[in-house]
Amino acid sequence: MIKNGHHAADRQSEEAGGSQPVGSVCSPEKRKRVVRLWCDGCYDMVHYGHSNQLRQAKAMGDYLIAGVHTDEEISKHKGPPVFTQEERYKMVRAIKWVDEIAEGAPYVTTLETLDKYNCDFCVHGDDITLTVDGKDTYAEVKQAGRYRECKRTQGVSTTDLVGRMLLMTKAHHSNLNNTDYQQHTDNFGKGATVHSPWTGVSQFLQTSQKIIQFASGKEPQPGDTIIYVAGAFDLFHIGHVDFLEMVYKQAERPYVIVGLHFDQEVNRYKGKNYPIMNIHERTLSVLACRYVSEVVIGAPYAVGKDLLDHFKVDLVCHGKTEVFPDKDGSDPYAEPKKRGIFRSVDSGNSLTTDDIVQRIIANRLQFEARNQKKEAKEMAVIEAMKKREKQQQDEAAAQPAHR
Repeated sequence: MIKNGHHAADRQSEEAGGSQPVGSVCSPEKRKRVVRLWCDGCYDMVHYGHSNQLRQAKAMGDYLIAGVHTDEEISKHKGPPVFTQEERYKMVRAIKWVDEIAEGAPYVTTLETLDKYNCDFCVHGDDITLTVDGKDTYAEVKQAGRYRECKRTQGVSTTDLVGRMLLMTKAHHSNLNNTDYQQHTDNFGKGATVHSPWTGVSQFLQTSQKIIQFASGKEPQPGDTIIYVAGAFDLFHIGHVDFLEMVYKQAERPYVIVGLHFDQEVNRYKGKNYPIMNIHERTLSVLACRYVSEVVIGAPYAVGKDLLDHFKVDLVCHGKTEVFPDKDGSDPYAEPKKRGIFRSVDSGNSLTTDDIVQRIIANRLQFEARNQKKEAKEMAVIEAMKKREKQQQDEAAAQPAHR
């Protein structure tokens, strides 16, 4: 693991060809300069869109630092976050592409911040981030040529997820044409007269390429302890992270397989409008976690003989949440219990997906106001950009007339 990056002066000497002491032999690996990257954000209600941004950023260099803003900074510029800063720090640390996090990163990204962490450049998605007074938070690093852009993940936004939570319908993950849902998202993600391409609601489409990008691709090795856990892992959150970290600590060389239940199965035992995220979204959310090696998409509810034998499972873990019986009333963990490989794991965190939904519902009006305000700011910037573009076109068209 890389512990220290090079200082700016070291970087310049290396870029200029750097001199080596006489007689010293430097391997090509050592000569290769470590490229350090900076990403920052609120990382509130972390979803696979955030993870995908960090994955793309990491691919641009070697060592990725994620700067996470404080509750105070977010409240000032956007409105109150759903999760506390401590919860958000822990969530970002659990994303496998992040090498280090910077707690309490400033909301506006400056060259001073990049230099403080020895970062070559900053990476952000191709949407826009504005301060409370409507300024681009990346203006300074853009002007200095130390800004890189990655593609925003289509089909997911915090706005959309909150919208799904506020609307109690079973069909939200399979039927976004539902008129109630459309009406709700119109009220939630948009003001009456504006529509920003960054804050609006869209539907995620899974591809095999996306799964490959998120998957580790590592097979279990001899000597690994294969641990199996199963569940919905809906709205992948800090409670899940704490549980999976504890599961990971059950062995010296753990290989953790997560079995994800299909949407219909989750709805059978959870009811209401669960799951909030569909099976494709939940797959990416879990794969992004550093404690997870593999995911079974659409795992059987009962952890039976076939599954245990197929994956050569050494240990099956479950948290402290209630175990719902199978359709026939049987215990889904009967087989691992019979084999003596079942273990109940207490993560010390009782947070559930229900708790998060309750947090959102309790602050419903605040979140609706926050998103409409955010979108209005974004629309103002778009209008200004269009105006500037038209002005430049008019000036260019008028130039030949003066000759």
